[in-house]
Amino acid sequence: MIDLAAVVALRAVDTHGSVVAAADALGYTPSAVSQQVKRLERQVRVPLLERIGRGVTLTHAGRHLVEEGSRLLADMESLESGLHEQATTVAGRLRLTAFSTAMRGLIAPVAGELRTAHPELALTLSEREPWDTVELVATGHSEIGVVHSWGDVPLSIPDHLVTTELHRDIADVIAHRDHPLAQHAKVSPHDLVAENWIATPEGTICRQWLNRMYAGTGHLPRIAHVSMEFDSHLALVRAGLGIALVPRLGRAALGEDLVAVRVVDPVPTREVLALHRRTMAASPAVTAVVATLAAQSAERAQPAQNSAEASD
Repeated sequence: MIDLAAVVALRAVDTHGSVVAAADALGYTPSAVSQQVKRLERQVRVPLLERIGRGVTLTHAGRHLVEEGSRLLADMESLESGLHEQATTVAGRLRLTAFSTAMRGLIAPVAGELRTAHPELALTLSEREPWDTVELVATGHSEIGVVHSWGDVPLSIPDHLVTTELHRDIADVIAHRDHPLAQHAKVSPHDLVAENWIATPEGTICRQWLNRMYAGTGHLPRIAHVSMEFDSHLALVRAGLGIALVPRLGRAALGEDLVAVRVVDPVPTREVLALHRRTMAASPAVTAVVATLAAQSAERAQPAQNSAEASD
């Protein structure tokens, strides 16, 4: 009988390109993953991996096993979810993957609530970029993902994933209180063409949106400094090194030195989505986590809406 847990390990090696990376994604040791693959090779009596340089790749037989085995795993996942639904049990281990500001501003505030409400449910949290999160959920390496999609910047989501809108987040220009922009109630990209930006790296969704925001100005944003974390952006703005476009979700307190200025034409808006596989739609655990995240998002949106109405 083929060990389905070992098939999961083999699929992880295929997805991540090495035993070490697969072990990190699964939460195992590299030795444990290697032993699972070797046990699987003994069961099927054919080589499943071959070494390429310092990495490994699947053999033809290994590729066939992963492709066919993935369908079996999806059926088993659907069966398990259905059994849990009948038992109405919120239990088990769920891997939840999210981007950094969602981890700070959305997931961390409800993690304790979920643990108290459902003591038999264990969450394993991992912070990744949205494209990576979609891949991890789609390939079965994470049960729930939280991603963001900026305006018309594409985020391709496979058909076998279910999406739930959690939150619509807005970003503001953050400027030092001594900067001339700090005196404005709102700005447009045309007001920002001569500014020095602190931005996320090229290729990130946030950087792509910043570039697209400048469409129609005849310019690209002038990137002075690059940093991955928005907390670092705030520190660099505080030091007088430029301005930054920072979302409100998970944003640290600005303090006395920084000012948030609204951006219009266009308003920098991102959609925050929860993802899970359709095969887990019946899972009470998945349903409970997504519902709790949605409730937290609704609580966050209400004060923001009231504040916006008051400022208008």
